[in-house]
This record gives sequence, C-alpha cells and structure tokens, in this order.
Amino acid sequence: MTSPRANAIAAINAYRSTGPGWNFRETPTSELFGSNVFSDAVMRARLPKNIAKALQATIKQGKPIDPSIADAVALAMKDWAIEKGATHYAHVFYPLTGLTAEKHDSFLTPTGDGTAVAEFSGKELIQGEPDASSFPSGGLRATFEARGYTAWDPTSPAYILDNPNGTTLCIPTAYCAWTGEALDKKTPLLRSMQAVDKQARRVLALFGHKDVGPVTAAAGPEQEYFLIDRNFYFARPDLVMTGRTLFGAKPPKGQEFEDQYFGAIPERVLACMLETERELFKLGVPVKTRHNEVAPSQYEIAPMYENANIATDHQQSIMQMLTRVAQKYGMTCLLHEKPFQGINGSGKHVNWSLGCRLGNLLEPGETPHDNMQFLVFCAAVLRGVHLHADLLRAVVASSGNDHRLGANEAPPAIISVFLGEQLTNIFKQFEKGEVTSSKRMGTLSVGVDTLPPLPKHAGDRNRTSPFAFTGNKFEFRAVGSSQSIAGPLVALNTIMAESLDYVATELDKATGGDSGKLPAAVEKLLQRIASEHKGVIFNGNGYSQEWHAEAAARGLPNFKATPEALDQLVAPKNLALFATYGVLSEREMRSRYEIYMERYCKDLNTEASAAVQIAKTMILPAAYRYQGELVDIATKLKTLGQSPHLGTLDKLTRLVGELESRIDGLEKSLGHSGGGDVRREVAHFHDDVIPAMVSLRETADIAETILPDDLWPLPTYHEMLFIK
Repeated sequence: MTSPRANAIAAINAYRSTGPGWNFRETPTSELFGSNVFSDAVMRARLPKNIAKALQATIKQGKPIDPSIADAVALAMKDWAIEKGATHYAHVFYPLTGLTAEKHDSFLTPTGDGTAVAEFSGKELIQGEPDASSFPSGGLRATFEARGYTAWDPTSPAYILDNPNGTTLCIPTAYCAWTGEALDKKTPLLRSMQAVDKQARRVLALFGHKDVGPVTAAAGPEQEYFLIDRNFYFARPDLVMTGRTLFGAKPPKGQEFEDQYFGAIPERVLACMLETERELFKLGVPVKTRHNEVAPSQYEIAPMYENANIATDHQQSIMQMLTRVAQKYGMTCLLHEKPFQGINGSGKHVNWSLGCRLGNLLEPGETPHDNMQFLVFCAAVLRGVHLHADLLRAVVASSGNDHRLGANEAPPAIISVFLGEQLTNIFKQFEKGEVTSSKRMGTLSVGVDTLPPLPKHAGDRNRTSPFAFTGNKFEFRAVGSSQSIAGPLVALNTIMAESLDYVATELDKATGGDSGKLPAAVEKLLQRIASEHKGVIFNGNGYSQEWHAEAAARGLPNFKATPEALDQLVAPKNLALFATYGVLSEREMRSRYEIYMERYCKDLNTEASAAVQIAKTMILPAAYRYQGELVDIATKLKTLGQSPHLGTLDKLTRLVGELESRIDGLEKSLGHSGGGDVRREVAHFHDDVIPAMVSLRETADIAETILPDDLWPLPTYHEMLFIK
C-alpha cells in the first residue's frame, strides 16, 4: 500500500512539460505587449475622431465622461473583441472579499426568427447589476436589499482574457450599492486619487506651475509567492482550505544557507514564469522583474510603475494569472503571507510616488537641499506618515500578515520612515535653521581594472523599514502578499491629500499671494515639519528589540496584532480624515471595519476547524498505529524473554495523551463565541483560539519527528520546499 506522499513524489518524478512553448523569435514581446488591450492606439483606429478625443480627455485629463459617446465606444469595443474571438463580455470589479469578481454576459441576442445577432450597447457598457446582497457589505446592504451597480471605469482599459475555448471582453468597473455607497476597492481608490490630485495642484500653483495636468499617484507592487507541486498541495488539506500549513516540523535545511535568493531558477518554474509573463504582456501588464526570493520555492514578480488605479487592476490580474498558469505546469501558487512556519513569508512591497507633466514630484535631483519643491512634497509625506501611522498599520492588517509583521523577515508593526543619510541630514539642517549642502553621489571601485566604476548612491537602503525612500519614491513594505494594493494606496493618497492641504494652506497664509515671500515661507514650514515630525524618521535596524523601546519613547504606535490595528479604522480622527476628503463616509468606513473584523474571525475559524480535523483524522490515527506497533514489538520481546526498551513508547504515549488533550482544548475554544458582538468575537479568536492552535501544532510537530516516515500522513516541509 502506497501513501499519498509516495504517490505525490512519484507523480513529480514522472512530470513532463505540456505542449510547445512560445517562440519569442517569431513573435517578439514588443508585438505581444498590449495585443489584447483596447488601448489608445486601438481607440484612435476604431473610433470617430471626436469620440476618441472626448474619451481621451476623460482618461488623460480626468474630465467627466460624456455618456453620449457610450454607444459608439461600445460598438467599437464589441467589433474589436469579436474579431479576437470573444463571445461574452464581463464587468470586472473588486468587492470587499479582496478577490476579483466577474459577471459574464453573451454578445448574442436572439432575433425571434431562429437566428441571433451580436449586440453590445452603451447602456450595457456603462452599467451592470450584480447582486449586492451576496458580497460583504458590513451592513450597507441587507439580505433582502439586493440591488447593486457596476459602473464602467474608462480610465482603466478594457482587455481580452483568453481561454482555449473562447475569449471574454473584460471591462474594469467600480461597484456600488443602490444607495450610491462604495462596495468595492476601486471606488475609494479613484476618490483618493482625485483628492490628492486637487491638493497637489494647489501646492504646485504656489511654485508657479498653473497648467500641470492631473497629478497622478503611481504604484509599482512587488509580488512574492511560493510555487509547490500540486500533488503535495492536494495531499495537504490545510493548504487547500486555508492557504497555509497548520502543521509541519522544521526541515533539516531551511533558508540558512542563503542559497535560494537570486539563485538559478528551476526549469519548470522558469517555464511557468515565462508563460505567466507572456499572458500578462498580452494584457498590457508591464512586468519587468523575476527572481528567486529568500525562502526555498519562493519567487517574486514585479511590474514597472503605472497609474495607481491601473496598477491596482493589473496587480489583481497578476495574482489571477500566477494561479492559473501554475496549474498548467503541475504546480500551485501560494499567495498566503505565511504558508510555511520558520521560513520567510511573502509580502507585496508597494512603491508609490506622485507625478504630472513636470515629472516625478519625489525626484530629489543632484542637489536636493536646493530643490524646494521636492522637499515640500517629501516633508508632506513625513508629516502624513507620522500623523497617520496608525492608519497605515490598519490597512495592512490581516490574520495572515500577523505572521510576518515584526518577524526578522518583514518590517515591524511600528510604522516609521527610512530617509537615508542624505535626506536625513538635509532635514536635520532645516531643524537647526540653516541648509547649506547635500551629500553627493560618489563612484565605487571594486579593485578590478577590467570592471567599470559604479555610481554610488548618496545613501544606503534599509530592508527593515516599513516605509522607505528609495531614490525617487517611497516603498511601503508592510503590505501582505495576498492583499489588494487598493487599501494601502487609498490610505497613502488620502493622508497625502491632507498633508498637502496643510502645506498649501500654511504657505498661502504666509505669502498672501506674494510669490516673493515663498522661499522664506517654505524654509520656515520645512523647519517646523522637520522639528515636529523627526520622530518618525528611523534609519537603523527595525528588527532590533532596542528599536521597540525607542519607538515607544518617540510615541510611535505599535499595534502588534490585527484586532487592535483594525480598531484604528474607526478612530474619530481617521473617520474625519476620509470624510473630509470625500474618500469614504463614516458609514462606509464602519462597514469596512465590520467586514475586516468578520473576515479575521472567519479565517481563524476555518484554520482552527481544519487543524482539528487534520489532527483527529490523520495525525492522531498515525500516532495510534505507531503506538500499536511499539506495543506489539514490546509484547513479542517479553514473550521471548527479552526486556524491551520502552523509552520511545513512553514518550509517544505521553505525546498521544497530550495530542488528544490539545485537540479537545481547541474544539472547546471553537465552541465559544462573542455573543454576537464582533469585537468580542475577534478578541476570543485572538486570545483563546490562536493559542490553542499554536499549542496543538507544537505537539503535532513533535509527533512528526517521532513517527516513522511511512506512517506520517502529510507531505513534509523538506518534500514540499525542495522537491521541484
């Protein structure tokens, strides 16, 4: 009798790649890129000039959409899609599940004479109507209040999603209730981009820039993920149900050799990456980087910068495509923040900046101490992060991310800013009242004549910082790998809108409209911000225990777990912040608080229930079998007049008793509740259920090290991580 583990390993050994690969020599990536996108070029080619111009004004300049053009756009979009084999169209939206949702409709409409025609109207393009009671709403919609609307987002291009049996025209949309309240992640993102655009233009106008066009938030997320063989995946009920391993002893080798990071990519994995990139290229997703990450079987894919709204849509496509393509190569993509205990988890570093026709507003230039415009925007970021560190922690809070934040693999739960030596020195000069210089870039020689000299940046990087300046952008490193980047971007844009509002208002008051007074007013403002908000700047080791004590002395918040972090969403100052800038009403904020709290409970309930089931039906029976084998051997030895050594049996017997007790303890903890109060429910899961899960795991992981290999029922860490 073979075990599921043995069958899995045999299947991996027998794996062969499916079908021929893509020939990039015949179809270069430059031709492939955007080929399935209803792009600017396609619009110009297929739409009447006046229609194309009106649509571009909305897309490029943020002008209100003219509903009268919808029929013409819909007709062109339909004809283009059908030429590419599309049979259906879908409004794609992003509900508060964190996943991508789609409602598909056929282009075909029966004519009544036994035939059908392909139709797609402006009305169908602009509006869809999915059931609003079937998605999380946090009380915004009751079960019997079903009406919800999807609204075409013309700023994010439609695209074709290929399938071997046909293609679908996908239309990015916002999603709202019949009452107009946001039920999705896109709507508040678009609102936040509008808010930061308005306030940034006020600041730029003070510097004499009147016609800069929209100021756009840009983002570039770095997606980390694991790939393991699907045979192992299906032999692990915990991975199937929760996305992470609830049991698993530490393997003899983990990541301590540091041989995975940037190492040679295994052939099957590389083939999967190449096809993923090919499909993403067709969708216009500008993926740029791929490499091995730190942990075994962990990888990263990263696109270039884009408009924050498009980047968010593309990020959802990246996660979908990674999952979809991995299956074709006999693997499963794990996006959970901590699939394997004891090795690095996965994050999603979100690089963020602001830009307009003038360029990147966070570009310091060669002499940043002289670049007052840059320093104003940089100071606004410092102020915003310092005042709203609690909010930035809240928008990355989840049960999965709790496994990462604060560990020696991810930034701490304390939100601070790494500025680097150059900028930190400049702000210290401002604090002292006299700014005279910037540390200059140098040249690095490595002592080999044949190697070129390397430009040396004026400051180092810091991987322990949750919010780091990295040359011309800020990198928000605390975002979880499974999360949509919309929430973090909404928070960043909104706090920046508030901070730029403050800056513009203060400079307006100080100058009274006299541009000649601006330099002195800017210098005074920067001095004030440098003095009042220097506490948020930290360039040291964020992993150290000393930093925790220092951060507390500086008054920086440290919300170590999701429950207390999520509480910050409904703090009066944060409710007022989002309401003031028209991003989220108090009712919308409280609904999100309820949804995220409920999700925390549901995630942990699923994990705990799965742990009980696996322990009772797989681990405990295996322990009983080994116990029986040892008893049988001891009995036979006694029959032969021998004195059996009972150390292993005694140890196993104690372990079995402990395992039974801890299973019972976890079951009992699941039998309690918070009496209908979501905050008490959350506290119960955090304070009672999680410790019971940890306790059960400790015992089960010891059992794995004692039981014979042929009796252990679950694929082990060394198998899943190192057999590829």
